[in-house]
Amino acid sequence: MLKQVFESDFGESYVKCEHESGLQIYILEKPLYNSAYALFGTRYGSIDNVFSVNGEKTQVPEGIAHFLEHKLFESEDGDAFTRYAATGAYANAFTSFDKTCYLFKCSTRFYDNLEILLDFVQSPYFTAATVQKEQGIIGQEIRMYDDSPGWRVMFNMLLAMYKNHPVRIDIAGTTESIAEIDDKLLYKCYETFYNPQNMFLCIAGNVDTDKVLKMVDEAIKPKEKVELCRIMPEEPDEVVKPYVQQALEVVIPLFCFGYKEKTEKPLSLKKRICTSVLLDMIIGDASPLYKKLVNEGLINDEFSFEYFNGPGYASVIFEGESQNPQRVADEIKAEVARLKEEGLNKKLFNAVRSNFYGNAIRNYNSIESIAMDLVDCAMSGHDLFDEIKYLKAITVEDVFKRLTVLDNDKTVLSVIVPKEK
Repeated sequence: MLKQVFESDFGESYVKCEHESGLQIYILEKPLYNSAYALFGTRYGSIDNVFSVNGEKTQVPEGIAHFLEHKLFESEDGDAFTRYAATGAYANAFTSFDKTCYLFKCSTRFYDNLEILLDFVQSPYFTAATVQKEQGIIGQEIRMYDDSPGWRVMFNMLLAMYKNHPVRIDIAGTTESIAEIDDKLLYKCYETFYNPQNMFLCIAGNVDTDKVLKMVDEAIKPKEKVELCRIMPEEPDEVVKPYVQQALEVVIPLFCFGYKEKTEKPLSLKKRICTSVLLDMIIGDASPLYKKLVNEGLINDEFSFEYFNGPGYASVIFEGESQNPQRVADEIKAEVARLKEEGLNKKLFNAVRSNFYGNAIRNYNSIESIAMDLVDCAMSGHDLFDEIKYLKAITVEDVFKRLTVLDNDKTVLSVIVPKEK
């Protein structure tokens, strides 16, 4: 097993291993902590609906990655949650646009819990009857999200922003698409994407690395390696439409305002960091624009922003509550235009960068944050301590270059308004 050790200049170190099966393993020990956190994941998300294996192209129903996540907890003898209940661990799973992860957190019996995790994720059990039952359960979940204002304002924006890319589709799919799923399709997707060469194991906390690696070596089931190719449709530069509105049960209108960026692959960590710093300078707590919008009552504590990107998609998103969402969008666009003309404030840049650096160091006090950062390493290929390195090195000029992401002609404003009484 290929094993590498990475050390930081602030007292942390972690191990990265590649198992002969292709599984990537990341472990950061915290011997003074009482708990541990583990994620077993696959590079398989809701956007992976068209792919080829060894040259053979396949298209599957939308929502199948999320459906598979639900079903994998079941077995012929019961389910994984029952097994975790006996050990006292907290367990969960999630499916995003580009990955699926199964996780647990515990303060005792870590190796018993790791054994459960490695076992059930590698032991699929699907039947026509259990699939049909799950279709009803997930169908109810989809209908619930259809009535969720916070969920709809985001996906309405994505539908208005992306014409072809599957990021525009709800992660859970639709009631029509999940009706097409059967046990044979689930097994096909499982055998394709749950191959160790496409998977990763990330652990942080009070664990012994050598013991973990020995367990993994004994537990990982060898599989024939395959040539997997994800197939994404061509996406135009322009947005589909600049404004979309829906009426739901809300008191204050919700908005999601986004800039579409042209990209064919995920951005480097350095560019992602520069973009995040830029957004904080534009409308973070210390920015002039944030203070102006708060003082005028246009936004409140629910306001947030993020850089949202993955394979073939990227956008800058601002969201929150406002009685005048269009005014908020116009103010952001005006500030972007001003900064392009006048440049960035170096004093504000230094303050924001220092804050990011401090937060990055503080993240090493949280095993959950460390484990999720290790997942990001597994997905993008960078090293865990690269974030600190880039935060030390980036300049205001690096951040200014990312202003090109924000094209005022490629924006979408999604609004959820109160239903009329």
